[in-house]
Amino acid sequence: MLSDLFRNNVDWAESIKRRDPEFFLKLSRQQAPEYLWIGCADSRVPANEIVGLLPGELFVHRNVANIVLQTDINCLSVLQYAVDVLQIRHIIVCGHYGCGGVKAAMQEEIIGLLDNWLHSVSRLYLRNRPRIDELATEAERVDALCELNVIEQVANVCHTSIVRRAWKRGQPLSVHGWIYGIGDGLLRDLEVSASCIEQAPPLPGE
Repeated sequence: MLSDLFRNNVDWAESIKRRDPEFFLKLSRQQAPEYLWIGCADSRVPANEIVGLLPGELFVHRNVANIVLQTDINCLSVLQYAVDVLQIRHIIVCGHYGCGGVKAAMQEEIIGLLDNWLHSVSRLYLRNRPRIDELATEAERVDALCELNVIEQVANVCHTSIVRRAWKRGQPLSVHGWIYGIGDGLLRDLEVSASCIEQAPPLPGE
C-alpha cells in the first residue's frame, strides 16, 4: 500500500532527527558530496545504504546496467554538475553481479527498446565472447561480463570531455570501478582507478 510508504517516511525522518535534530535544516542549506555514484537501477543495489552514507553525502546517477554513453545527455548532465559545480573528488562506477541488463545483452532474444540501450554491452560481449564462453556456468559468464562492463564504463567516464577538462585544469578527481555482490552484500574493487588520463583504461579499439 502506498500509505505504508508515507508511514515509513515519517518513521525514517523521526529516526534521523532523534540522532541529529538539526540534520534536515543543515541538509537544506547546502549539498556538498565528495562522491558521484554511477550505478545500476536494480532495486537490490541501494547506493547510500551499501556504503553507509547519509543523504547529502553521495550524488547518484542510476540506469539499467550502469552504462555511460557519450550520447546520454541525462548521464552527462549529472556528470558535469557533479564535477564542475559540486567539485566531487571521486566518481564510482559500480556494477553488480547477476545484472539482468548484462544478462539480457548476452542473449539474442529481441526485448524491445532495451535492446538499443544495451547495444554497447552486447558489443562488449561479442568482443570478449571466446574467453567468456570458456567459463563453466551461465552465472560465471554473466558475472565476467558484469566486470568487463564496469571497466568499459570507467573508460567511458574518463574519456568524456567533462573529466578530461577537469584533469587538465588540475582538479583533484579520481574515477573508480567497483562491483557489488548481491549474494553477500560486499563491494569489490576492480582496480581500474584513474586520477589522470594516462591512467584511464583504453576505449574499445584503442
